Amino acid sequence: MTEHREFFYRRLHSLLGVIPIGVFLTQHLVVNHFAVYGEESFNKAAGFMHDLPFRLALEIVIIFLPILFHAILGVYIVFVTKNNTRRYGYFRNWMFLLQRITGIITFVFIAWHVWETRVQIGMGTEELNYNLMENILSNPFMFWFYIAGLISTTFHFANGLWSFMVSWGITQSPKSQKVATYATLIVFLALSYIGVRALIQFAYGV
Repeated sequence: MTEHREFFYRRLHSLLGVIPIGVFLTQHLVVNHFAVYGEESFNKAAGFMHDLPFRLALEIVIIFLPILFHAILGVYIVFVTKNNTRRYGYFRNWMFLLQRITGIITFVFIAWHVWETRVQIGMGTEELNYNLMENILSNPFMFWFYIAGLISTTFHFANGLWSFMVSWGITQSPKSQKVATYATLIVFLALSYIGVRALIQFAYGV
């Protein structure tokens, strides 16, 4: 019974990492990318998301609770899983290790990001705008903290997407898993570019 429960929790952990968390991450980065087209474009995009009906309830049920479950179980997995990269330096073993490391970094980054952009401004009662992000990222330390956090998050999602396709039986053959490796690498590079480009715009206005 315990083994079945853990199997279920791990499958749910994998699923939530893609839907809805991965979908939200992609949407969030796309909205942030509107900053590249100017302050007004970003504020309009952010305002549209802010004014969605039942936004706070939807965020709690679809975003915050899944992220909380995924993060808590992810931290548990980090501490109970043994890494064997010293004995077996295979590519996927290193990806397995990096998934755990970036998971911890992502957890810290998201917690700080939510605190800084949501809790401190009244948990969404005030609208997040261009000036807020500009003020945050004008600090060089915060800029590089966001860069590291963003890249960790996009890697964690992309590599987790590969694991999701394997564990859910979508990619079973070595050839399909190799194709998935290249596909998820493209996902990682594309999302990282979208996110980093927006951070540079907020920080330096270019």
